[in-house]
Amino acid sequence: MAFRNVDKGFQSSAGQDVNPDLDIERKTASFSVERLTNILDGGAENTQIRRKVNAVLQSDPEFSRENQYFQSQNERYEAAVRRSLYLSRKMDEMGWTTDGPEQKYCYRALGDDLAFTLHNVFMKSILGLGTDKQIAKWIPLAEKHYIAGTYAQTELGHGTYLRGLETMATFDVTTQEFILNTPKISAMKWWPGDMGRTGTHAMVLAQLNIKGKCYGIHPFIVQIRSLEDHSPAPGVTVGDIGPKMNFAQCDNGYLMLKNVRIPKKNMLARFSQVLSDGQYIRQGSEKINYLTMVMFRVSIIRTEVLTILMKACTIAIRYSVVRRQSELKPGDPETKILDYQTQQQKLLPQLATAYAFHFVCDYLQEVFDRGYAETKEGKFDLLPELHALAAGIKVIATDYSTASVEACRRACGGHGYSLLSGLPSLYTTVVASCTYEGENTVLLLQTARFLVKCLEMVKAGQALPSSVAYLSSTSSGKCRAQEKRDFLNPDVYTEAYKQRAFRMVENAAIKLQSLIQSGTPWYEAWNLGSVQLARAAMAHSHYIVVQHFVKTLEKFEKEFHIQRVLKHLCDLFALHGIFSNMGDFLQAGHLSGKQSDMVTESYLDLLAVIRQDAVPLVDAFDFSDANLNSAIGCYDGHAYERLFEWAKKSPTNNQDNQTFEKYLKPLFQNALSKL
Repeated sequence: MAFRNVDKGFQSSAGQDVNPDLDIERKTASFSVERLTNILDGGAENTQIRRKVNAVLQSDPEFSRENQYFQSQNERYEAAVRRSLYLSRKMDEMGWTTDGPEQKYCYRALGDDLAFTLHNVFMKSILGLGTDKQIAKWIPLAEKHYIAGTYAQTELGHGTYLRGLETMATFDVTTQEFILNTPKISAMKWWPGDMGRTGTHAMVLAQLNIKGKCYGIHPFIVQIRSLEDHSPAPGVTVGDIGPKMNFAQCDNGYLMLKNVRIPKKNMLARFSQVLSDGQYIRQGSEKINYLTMVMFRVSIIRTEVLTILMKACTIAIRYSVVRRQSELKPGDPETKILDYQTQQQKLLPQLATAYAFHFVCDYLQEVFDRGYAETKEGKFDLLPELHALAAGIKVIATDYSTASVEACRRACGGHGYSLLSGLPSLYTTVVASCTYEGENTVLLLQTARFLVKCLEMVKAGQALPSSVAYLSSTSSGKCRAQEKRDFLNPDVYTEAYKQRAFRMVENAAIKLQSLIQSGTPWYEAWNLGSVQLARAAMAHSHYIVVQHFVKTLEKFEKEFHIQRVLKHLCDLFALHGIFSNMGDFLQAGHLSGKQSDMVTESYLDLLAVIRQDAVPLVDAFDFSDANLNSAIGCYDGHAYERLFEWAKKSPTNNQDNQTFEKYLKPLFQNALSKL
């Protein structure tokens, strides 16, 4: 049974001249694309709100992305600031509230065309860690952009390892001020966005020093530029760090502080306070100061990383249907490249990955919301699990998405190398996520530390947090699959992932313990076991993703067609993971060599099944052509025509060729008398 997509809003194919190779893919969808879009949006009402937001933005010339690929770094930066301030006015005009659904969809639509990303983190820091009085003072100013904030954590010599940060905030009892210093070049703040040219204030993370004693990292609000002429504040050296692989619109900056004094009230004090006499008071866990970072990790996975992966899949799969190359059957017309199994194997696992990460994001958001609410009530029990979970999911989402986007780019051949395809920009944007808000290897080791502690809790007979409860379960032994179709049973492959994670965590912990028992100092034992520990943390995170994709399927038991297509994707994601990491599953002893062959057969069979719904599945992401900004990924499938039209807009085609006049003309003229 085929389902037509009856209401695609602004990107309806009704009346459009759609490439017939693409149109036929949509006519044979096995499920309702509109219904799946609603599910991804969290309900039909959200879909309508998002489409309304898109319609408003795309009807406004100010948000046009035309010619973006031909802009310089300065032009991208200026345009981003202009658009962001214009968007604030537009939201007020439309009655769209801060942190409402409309704002979320604005960021989804405009993405890296906006500035003030770290300004938003600056505000979230105040909202999460500031007192009611601090919130009342700073948030209205920030919301109106009367000040421009940034979040100054990373230093030239330190990033993810927060305890190693060298910026110092020393409390002066006499003046009731904090004195901030970056004592050496490695302590210089480096990389914060909105700092290079925009920011007036910074949320500076610094070591709190009181009467010679260090109390660890704390957040301080520091004015870094004058509000009158934007000149650096006294004792402040600030500027832009220069060009990057991407993020041309973002003014990543550096910051040095020399005896910069700020009032005591500028230290965020919801959970930590310094009294007038220098007495230090902390409420709850010291990890509370990591809350902003965890909050941002949870946010970027869905709003930035996942969105980029979905866009890349949309572009590459649509293009792979309109691109024909070579004969599959001798004498037949050239074949859609998506009909080749090798192309399916490049792209369809990436599509399944996008869906898998979407649903695990729902789970992560639920855990975060619960943990955040508890901290507001002075309860901090969930923080360790939340920190470990967010770190692990951040790693697997960014690592896999980066590889997936590059796979999509390469799957588009030469045209994937063109900026006009949209794919190079998506790749150079997403690859940065493997480093910012926590370098991935370091985050894996932080998750591993939590897992090792949980194994110790099991030995002590203590209850485990829900996300790691499997570490206390007994092994079910060997996989009981008898034939390849058994591996399409979620219970079978979920158990395989659980056993893999359990064995890898247990083996890493055993090695760590054996090194310590042999006399190796703990710190050296940790280093010697760190590769296995990091791999164990990744296996744990992979299990979490598979587990929650399977749980999602249970929600759609009454929607046969939706559940069936989601199950195909879930099966593919899980089996692709086993296929790609077969050594882990064999080494864990859960799978036999014969069963590994069954996995491969089932995995390859699924490619042809999902191939039939590939275009409808990316259509369900519901990106408009303006959202994608891709010459080869548009809804109508006219890739070649659009590539040519966009190429003609290049400024180089309409400028005087000074290179010819200076260097080439004298050489070419020598041929005039000889030709």
